[in-house]
Formats: sequence, C-alpha cells, structure tokens
Amino acid sequence: MKRLFLVLMLLATPLMAVQPDEILDDPVLEERARELSKGLRCLVCRNESIDESDATLARDLRLLVRERLVAGDSDAETIDYIVDRYGEFVLLKPDTSGANWLLWAAGPLMLLLAGGMGLVYLRGRATSNAAAHVPLSDEEQARLDDILR
Repeated sequence: MKRLFLVLMLLATPLMAVQPDEILDDPVLEERARELSKGLRCLVCRNESIDESDATLARDLRLLVRERLVAGDSDAETIDYIVDRYGEFVLLKPDTSGANWLLWAAGPLMLLLAGGMGLVYLRGRATSNAAAHVPLSDEEQARLDDILR
C-alpha cells in the first residue's frame, strides 16, 4: 500500500506545479495553455518546463501565457510575446532559423573537423615512420657494435 501511494505521489508531482487558482474556466484555453507551457523553459530550473516547475518565475510565466490566451492571442503570438520579453532561451526547443543554424551545425562540424585532423595526423605519422626507418651504414653499425660491447 505504501509503495502504491509513493508511486502515485511521484507520478503526480508534475501535475502539482500548476496551482488551482491558475487553471482557466474554459477547458479548451486551459489545454492550449498547458501545451504552450510544456514548450517554455523555466528560467530558474533550467531544463524544466514552466508546466512542471514550482518556481515563482514559472508561475508568473504560466499566468502570463493564460493572460495572453484569454486576451485572444494565438499560440504563435503568445510564444512570440514571451520570447520578445525573455529572450529565445525561454524556448525548450529553439528553432533553426537565423543565427541559430550555426549553433545546431557546430556539433557535427566540429566532429568532422576533429575526424579530418585525426586522419591527417595518422597519415603523417605513418609516412614519417616509413621514412625514419633507414638502415645503418656499415660504419655506423660498426660503431654501434663497439658501443654495445
């Protein structure tokens, strides 16, 4: 019984973030607000959506989303308003337009660059080993034999 209660409490924690006084009377608007809130980052908790966060700033953002929806804004207008106010960091999944494409492409580009540099290094190393293996002359071999005795 205790385990069942614990499991239910763990499953219910993300739902507890939205306070009862925040919930809109219109179920359609509330569902839109919840969907929008899932895509917005809590600026205090970092990688947690404002829908899941208990932070005061997350609550303010949830209320702001609901205010904009009640005022008649579309989903895109609501998101644009919040991004204009708090910056693009507030989006959990930023778009790839503008200068963001460079951030999205930086990882794969660095991987390709590192792979190319590794390949050049390994080929240069193989070439230098082959060139460095020159047999000793008779005079050098005789000197080496004297030193080793």
